[in-house]
Amino acid sequence: MYKYNDFDAAFVRERVSQFRAQVARRVDGSLTEDEFKPFRLMNGLYLQLHAYMLRVAIPYGTLNSAQMRQLAYIADKWDKGYGHFTTRQNIQYNWPKLPDVPDILDALADVEMHAIQTSGNTIRNVTADHFAGAAADEIADPRPVAELLRQWSTDHPEFQALPRKFKIAVSGAENDRAVLRAHDVAVQIVEKDGEQGYRIFVGGGLGRTPMIGKVLRDFLPAADLLPYVEAVVSVWNLLGRRNNKYKSRIKITVHEHGIDRIAELVDARFARIRPHFTGVDQQMLREISEQFAPPSYANGATDSFDAHKAANPAFRSWADTNLAAHKNPDYAIVSISLKAHGATPGDASSEQMRVMADLAKRFGHDELRISHEQNVILPHVHKASLPAIYAELRNVGLATANIGLISDIIACPGMDYCALATARSIPIAQEIATRFDELKLEHEIGPLKIKISGCINACGHHHVGHIGILGLDRAGVENYQITLGGDGTEDATIGERAGPGFSADEIIPAIERLVRGYLAVRERPEETFLQTYRRLGAVPFKHFLYPEKAERNAA
Repeated sequence: MYKYNDFDAAFVRERVSQFRAQVARRVDGSLTEDEFKPFRLMNGLYLQLHAYMLRVAIPYGTLNSAQMRQLAYIADKWDKGYGHFTTRQNIQYNWPKLPDVPDILDALADVEMHAIQTSGNTIRNVTADHFAGAAADEIADPRPVAELLRQWSTDHPEFQALPRKFKIAVSGAENDRAVLRAHDVAVQIVEKDGEQGYRIFVGGGLGRTPMIGKVLRDFLPAADLLPYVEAVVSVWNLLGRRNNKYKSRIKITVHEHGIDRIAELVDARFARIRPHFTGVDQQMLREISEQFAPPSYANGATDSFDAHKAANPAFRSWADTNLAAHKNPDYAIVSISLKAHGATPGDASSEQMRVMADLAKRFGHDELRISHEQNVILPHVHKASLPAIYAELRNVGLATANIGLISDIIACPGMDYCALATARSIPIAQEIATRFDELKLEHEIGPLKIKISGCINACGHHHVGHIGILGLDRAGVENYQITLGGDGTEDATIGERAGPGFSADEIIPAIERLVRGYLAVRERPEETFLQTYRRLGAVPFKHFLYPEKAERNAA
């Protein structure tokens, strides 16, 4: 895990001091809200529907126990006792009072955290595979690369007033757990002829114009990464449209100019700036990499895990869904669900945060991860410790056995909090989870990703949900459109709109018809919803959603 050096610490404290002065001027009326807005956005502070919201960066989703405890402390002291983990691996506090925000930022700096570049038209928090450094299928830990990109992009003078926000994701595995192709730029560690390098994607993004990222370079030598990414951002910074914010993202630039032309411009810019990178970036990467050395794995038998799994059906169910393969066969990766049936997806109370911090310290080599799916990960857990972890999680409502299942829903805050939202997301997610828990069908259904957004900005990633739900306003009434067949993995696909939307009262029965229809037509229990959809196409699924229309057509 990266530790701040003297420069990092001084830089963050100076930013807090500057913002404290700016807040004081806003409070005493020296600054209007319009004048204050660019200052607060530079420090992750939004003005939401009911209150300010502070978005705190968790670079590449990695935390230690002290940082998680500090997040709990902040939730209790300056908010309402909880935080909301987001799809960019950040945490949001929805109720801070403006005069308290500088104190919150100081408290974050105490544990090497900040809120810099979590908003505004700049390079946002760099995200990564939440299993990084632990996954059995990994080529290399991508977090050193993510940290290099974070340091390079933070306060970069050329990239503080970009055409729009810019998002970067990094992965070190063939299996994409970072939604690479939905990012402005994505970096995937690959191997070619025994050499390690990078595959570079560009032009992905969701929102009102969803697009899947294209391969810009299939193999980039490792030493060329930083100047090449800088060339990409520089080219877009000049080409990107500033006359229409809805057409300013790099995905539109790539679409308008074509990937071949973008590649030509990037190569030309890269050739000009590459000589100025004299190896300092590679020295930095080597130094950073030393701080991401794997933990000293414990020895010990795993018989107790196997025995507990055989004797306790509830533990077995949790182990089957919430554990993933670790590169050390005596270890497991634990996904802690923040999606208890009926709970708000992504929310964690201060008590739950403290329990997770304690478990990481005692059993998890003092490391936690936040996933883009709004859950928390213990990446390095010896299998002998799993029964004790499960028992602790049960005590605080964190042992729901539903990772990857229908109630493991991604949802944005929606109209309960967000000033941009046009419909509610949280109640719909809660009702879907509750309904399928009542039906006791969740494990029979198997892997199924539902993602919900409360507006076309798509913060809930609905476009890449197997079932996507988009909440809209139709003449003052909430209306929910359904998309089908989306996928955020290495086979990334934008979901297809099924047809007319449903009212808030109709959406849960519609989802139930859809899922029951899938269960009736799948070929075997192992065939997932997405596999069935790809095999049969959209038509039968549309019939499940709109039975009246299907009957009329049949007649």
